[in-house]
Amino acid sequence: MRTSKKKTAENFIKDIRRNTRRIFSSEQKIQIVMEALRAEMSVAELCRKYSINESQFYK
Repeated sequence: MRTSKKKTAENFIKDIRRNTRRIFSSEQKIQIVMEALRAEMSVAELCRKYSINESQFYK
C-alpha cells in the first residue's frame, strides 16, 4: 500500500512541476538573446538572471 501512495505523491509532484513551468513569450526570448549579443554580461550570468539552464539558452 505504501508503494501506491508513493506513486501518487510522485505523480502529484510531476503534475505541479508541469503546471508551473514558465513559458517565455517570443518577445522575452528575443530580449534575452539580444542581451547576450550585446555582451554586457556573460551567458552564464544571463542564465542566472533569468533562471534558465545554459543548454536551454543555446536551444
